[in-house]
Amino acid sequence: MANAHQFTAIIEKEDNQYVALCPELDIASQGDTVEEARKNLKEALELFFESASPQEIKERLHEEIFITRVEIAVG
Repeated sequence: MANAHQFTAIIEKEDNQYVALCPELDIASQGDTVEEARKNLKEALELFFESASPQEIKERLHEEIFITRVEIAVG
């Protein structure tokens, strides 16, 4: 059995679709719903790990990702 790893999925609505991004690997996918975008991103990540060389994985993988909010004055 393969080792399980967790990655970040950032999903946002763009027009009539949802775009899902994994910032650790800079891989994205999309779908008509949040869940479909999430499922498609998971599939894209699995395909990447099936086909990428260990060197490509090492070069693309950002292990420290920080997601936070910032407050600024607007207007």
